[in-house]
Amino acid sequence: MNIAILGGGNLGAAIAQGIVKANVAPAKQVFITRRHLAKLDELSARGFNITTDNREAVKASSVIIICVQPKQVSELIQEIKSSLDPKTHVLVSTVTGVSIDEIAAQAPANISIIRAMPNTAVAIGASMTCLCSTNATAKQLADIQFVFNALGETLVIEERLMKAATVLAASGIAFFMRYLRAATQGGIQLGFDAEEAQLIARQTAKGAAMLLQQHHSHPEVEIDKVTTPEGCTIAGLNEMEHQGLSSALIKGIVASFEKINNIKK
Repeated sequence: MNIAILGGGNLGAAIAQGIVKANVAPAKQVFITRRHLAKLDELSARGFNITTDNREAVKASSVIIICVQPKQVSELIQEIKSSLDPKTHVLVSTVTGVSIDEIAAQAPANISIIRAMPNTAVAIGASMTCLCSTNATAKQLADIQFVFNALGETLVIEERLMKAATVLAASGIAFFMRYLRAATQGGIQLGFDAEEAQLIARQTAKGAAMLLQQHHSHPEVEIDKVTTPEGCTIAGLNEMEHQGLSSALIKGIVASFEKINNIKK
């Protein structure tokens, strides 16, 4: 399949790289658009089709992935509307806070629309992508899920949960990065140099996630395996909770959710 990515910003570029890395499609079958092509020179050198013409990219593709800002959606759809064919095109929107109904109201009648919320780890095949659709066929949804399964893990959800998924998965990358930065700084204070501390922090985070993935266990089960009576681990955990670690994380997630519900288009 040929794939058009309308909006070659951080997420769009990450999706393009992930598609090629996972052998979903070669670079020559991926069209990426952006107003300022100089920012896509590296992708152009790697064989991607780079253009400022959204209609050209749509006409050359069957899967259209929209990766623009919410305020740019209406203008983009009006621009490509005449080039969209409900018989051959599937619209995939990664746009935060814009519903399927809002897109459908501006797009050609009967065109299939799927919302997808990946995160920037899509570039290395490690994304968490949530998908939903109200008017695509089961096969179309399965085809798009196949694409994103090659780029990490996927979960099909109800559309009402898409904003929450955006916070938990997409914003979540930044939340975990902030923990890793703090862990690295703590390691430096304990005597490691910066590179050593970051190596230990990121591999430990990776191991923790893999334990949950492979054991299908609850985090507290794995925590119990590490804590011993009067030990250093429980002392550290208790101090973190006294300082509000869990509360701060939950409040941060809720604050992001409240913000996404008030994004102005």
